[in-house]
Amino acid sequence: MKLSTRGEYASRAMLELSARFGEGPVPIRIISLAQAIPQQFLEQILLSLRRAGYVKSKKGPHGGYFLSKPPDRITVAEVIRVMDGPLAPINCVSVIEHEPCPLEENCGLRSVWKEVRDMVARHLEQTTFAEVLDRQIAINQKKLAGSEEK
Repeated sequence: MKLSTRGEYASRAMLELSARFGEGPVPIRIISLAQAIPQQFLEQILLSLRRAGYVKSKKGPHGGYFLSKPPDRITVAEVIRVMDGPLAPINCVSVIEHEPCPLEENCGLRSVWKEVRDMVARHLEQTTFAEVLDRQIAINQKKLAGSEEK
């Protein structure tokens, strides 16, 4: 798996929307500034996430984007797959986009790549955006506590 810029930005946008879940629509400009994502690129990403059903949008002066379901029900794997496709490092071990290889039945490397795919997929499928948000909050609290000690 190679995480593209689209995948990274989509994850960051989802994290920002997770942090603001329940507050109503978040203007794209706010997401862009908070996560350092170019606004034009962010518009394309949010459109993809909306089409996939992970975010909704509201038009108008108080419009913006918001999660379609709680962040504890959206995994990192889901968003990465929408943006970047399969989590497999090579196609001969991909579940979604499997491409046969003439050597696959006797290939020792294939078993290594399959193990990598399984570990990455398992971890990202078990990690929700609520958990990522909890990690971010903990990091920020730790930094704040460290700066107060000085």
